[in-house]
Amino acid sequence: MIGTGYVGLVSGVCFADLGNDVVCVDKDLNKIK
Repeated sequence: MIGTGYVGLVSGVCFADLGNDVVCVDKDLNKIK
């Protein structure tokens, strides 16, 4: 998932909950922490 804003993070969590392997990437390190 590129971008961990509201939509990207929620989408990533939903995909992971469905059993997918998800990697979230963002240029803002504070969002990733």
